[in-house]
Amino acid sequence: MGEITYIRGDATTPSAKGVKLIAHVCNDIGGWGKGFVVAVSRRWPEPEAAYRAWHRGRASNDFGLGAAQFVQVERYVWVANLVGQRGVRRGSNGVPVRYEAIDEAPGRLADKAVELGASVHMPRIGCGLAGGKWSRIEPLIADRLLTRDLAVTVYDHGEG
Repeated sequence: MGEITYIRGDATTPSAKGVKLIAHVCNDIGGWGKGFVVAVSRRWPEPEAAYRAWHRGRASNDFGLGAAQFVQVERYVWVANLVGQRGVRRGSNGVPVRYEAIDEAPGRLADKAVELGASVHMPRIGCGLAGGKWSRIEPLIADRLLTRDLAVTVYDHGEG
């Protein structure tokens, strides 16, 4: 079984060799513009364009909580848009993160990583604007990815 490696740095610039799959959590309302997605969009326009098209076509595709979309951005780099939060605001239903969706989407992420022979790179998904707790998300990542012997690196950004 693999383990999660924690490093300080930017998940959009993974230093591993071979194919890399960068995962992050998106909301289910088509919003893109705050948090980690800003860093993704600064490097590549394709993940945002694909996510917005996926959301627009949601009546006839699999867009929704727990879904995953994979976008190739470089020869050896893919971005995984994982839908794991309901809306973008904290309110009467609590924080936007949905743990059951974050449990489901990494299963799809693991399948794609195995298919590509890729290592997986991510910030602490679901813990920023989505409001989740890493102590609840880390075991989900371990269960879905580490049990498949995937190399997982979690990036803590420099500031904060």
